[in-house]
Amino acid sequence: MTKSDKVLVFLFRYLLGIGSLFALVPVFMPVSWMAATHRWLGLGEMPTGPIVEYLARSLSAFYALVGALCLVMASDLDRYRPLVRFFGVCLALLGIVFTCVDLAAGMPWWWTALEGPGAVPVGALVYFLVRPAYSKDGTA
Repeated sequence: MTKSDKVLVFLFRYLLGIGSLFALVPVFMPVSWMAATHRWLGLGEMPTGPIVEYLARSLSAFYALVGALCLVMASDLDRYRPLVRFFGVCLALLGIVFTCVDLAAGMPWWWTALEGPGAVPVGALVYFLVRPAYSKDGTA
């Protein structure tokens, strides 16, 4: 395994994989905890209604799914190399989208700074690190 592959496995296993699995917590937490977290983050009172709870829980579940996929990709980098490269591009583009959405929605500056911009260099790093593995004779 190359040094680049070791970095990728670390990123996909710990930062993107296990880190995203923590999103399972809001899938199952009581709405009162969500509302308390919303206030604690300085976002005011959490709106009520079925769509708010649905979006909070389903988005959290989706983040957890992405985390699980990252763990699968990290488990066999050679096998999933094309998917990992595609994921890097998507992550960088998603960082731009998140930044624009956060700004348009009027999210606090710290939320915007933490959510979107960091995904761009991480996605670019993944894209450039996941070059094909070559054997000693130079073949892929």
